[in-house]
Amino acid sequence: MEDEPVLVDSSRLKSVVWKDFDRIRFGDTCVAVCKHCQKKLSGSSTSGTSHLRNHLVRCRRRLNHDIVPLVTAKGKKKEATVAIAAVSFDQEQQTSEVANIVQPKYEHAHSNYVTGNLVKSNFDNKRSRFDLARMIILHGYPLQMVEDVGFKIFVRNLQPLFELVTFDGVEGDCMQIYHKEKQKVSDMLDKLPGKISLSADMWTGKGDAKYLCLTAHCIDDEWQLKKKILNFLLVDPSHTEDMLSDVIMMSLMEWDIDRKLFSMTFDSCPTYDNIICKIRDQLRLSQNNFLICDGQLFEVRCAANLIKNMAQDALEAVSEVTDKIRESIRHVKSSQGTQEKFNEMAQLVGINSQKCLCLDNSLQWNSTYFMLDMALEFKDAFSLLPEHDSVYTSCPSYEEWDRASAIASYLKLLIEVSNVFTGSKHVTANIYFPEICEIHMQLIGWCHKSDEFISSLGMKMKTKFDDYWKKCSLALAIAAILDPRFKMKLIEYYYPQIYGNSAPECIDIVSNCMKALYNGHLASDGQAGDGSGNDSRDRLIGFDRFLHETSQGPNVKSDLDKYLEEPLFPRNMEFNILNWWKVHTPRYPILSTMALNILGIPMSKVTSDSAFDVGDRVLDPYWSLLRSNTVQALMCARDWMQNDSEG
Repeated sequence: MEDEPVLVDSSRLKSVVWKDFDRIRFGDTCVAVCKHCQKKLSGSSTSGTSHLRNHLVRCRRRLNHDIVPLVTAKGKKKEATVAIAAVSFDQEQQTSEVANIVQPKYEHAHSNYVTGNLVKSNFDNKRSRFDLARMIILHGYPLQMVEDVGFKIFVRNLQPLFELVTFDGVEGDCMQIYHKEKQKVSDMLDKLPGKISLSADMWTGKGDAKYLCLTAHCIDDEWQLKKKILNFLLVDPSHTEDMLSDVIMMSLMEWDIDRKLFSMTFDSCPTYDNIICKIRDQLRLSQNNFLICDGQLFEVRCAANLIKNMAQDALEAVSEVTDKIRESIRHVKSSQGTQEKFNEMAQLVGINSQKCLCLDNSLQWNSTYFMLDMALEFKDAFSLLPEHDSVYTSCPSYEEWDRASAIASYLKLLIEVSNVFTGSKHVTANIYFPEICEIHMQLIGWCHKSDEFISSLGMKMKTKFDDYWKKCSLALAIAAILDPRFKMKLIEYYYPQIYGNSAPECIDIVSNCMKALYNGHLASDGQAGDGSGNDSRDRLIGFDRFLHETSQGPNVKSDLDKYLEEPLFPRNMEFNILNWWKVHTPRYPILSTMALNILGIPMSKVTSDSAFDVGDRVLDPYWSLLRSNTVQALMCARDWMQNDSEG
């Protein structure tokens, strides 16, 4: 006869888990029976209670009873709190299944509340909605993802308390984030101690839609270089230059920075020439002309755009040779037998290179250089291959190989310079002058080559370069002078190599421009046009200006004189020019303001991820389908949030 089950008094047992179990003895065996689902588990004193606690977390029917918080495992800190949340869950049978999830306590969440028999932990639905919107903005996800079935199932199973959002809802959340972040950027721009430089980029969207991206560049009061997208505007291709200049002016006034504008950086294009002139004229004709030195350094051209244009000229000149090299590489890689035969040819001519032949990417001009560079190492093997492979007919001639070599050497220089321009996230204007001068001297050498092919190509490229140099050489030189490692010495080193006998006159032009800019900053120091906000913090700034003006005797040296006469700072790789000026601001109060404005000029506006791209930047196809004001909100907010997170 089987032993009769006996209910054991569990009141003396310490674990609160026994409030949900009956302990029943069958002879020498103890069984724990769940009061909710009647499931039987081991109730022996040697089995512990962990398996019972785990069962309660999974028990389906337990939701129908009053939920009792589980006591944390022995050894856990008493202050750790847990709560039970109901989750509707089904992965296989498509029937509702209830699971209990232990959810941590949020740092700033509201107190728990009870609805019916469901205990909600500190869950903030609004916060989660904005977290979702920020995720979409930061990573460029399509807004439509919130209405995808898979996304809804994922969220429901992960957090059933989250109220799923619609497309319109998440769009509205993104707009709220945009307006909140925009106010932060506006406050930052308003408190700047110096001027702002603006750059403009064209983006392409779906269906050849065009967007104008306006970005502010500046240095803040902590001497940190800042870059913020201000507007991302859908523009009609039929817009005239007057209309585009009006759009830009409206953006400047919307942000209230028209009075703080120092320079504008565009690509090299006749259309932009007229736009810059119109904006500069409007600023000159305003009630107060806030352009320092009448905007002497106002017009800037993108150095990376110049390099890309010259690289494309060089590649276009050898396009027939490049096509032959592509066909040669395709032929070698067409079969294993052909590859082995080519390797034999390489061994016969003594080539021991570890490089591997590869084709280029037509969308990135630097990849064509890498293709040429690798092919040139194997040119003797290619030249020998036709004698052993009658099918191979695309081998370049010796003259064509020589031209490809010359072009590759020039492309190598352009790539090295581009890498300097994009070598770090925050590149200041002082680094550009020596790099551009090296290109200038190479072009001069090309123009004097005896090879008519090289000299004619050099002349074509130098025509574009000269237009850039005419507009930007002063800004490049002034920025280099503000580098305490170089000062005027760098100008005196490069100009004789570039201008020959005319170098002294050209050096004088740079020196006079430097003095004029210094005097312009001296005259505008402390004015409201600088927007520094210093008057509210230091009511004696006017006294400082008065003291400076009245102490300028004939023998008193200016900031500029003292700076230029002192020895050069030692040149090293770890030098941080913004830190140097931050430390030396008390010694050079006027010149440091000038450094704020000039070192923040974006001499190149291309980012590292697009430095070698051939065409315009392309907007994500998902975002291209959205309304233009939504696109602007997403692009701007993403830029601001990424900069904040990286900072």
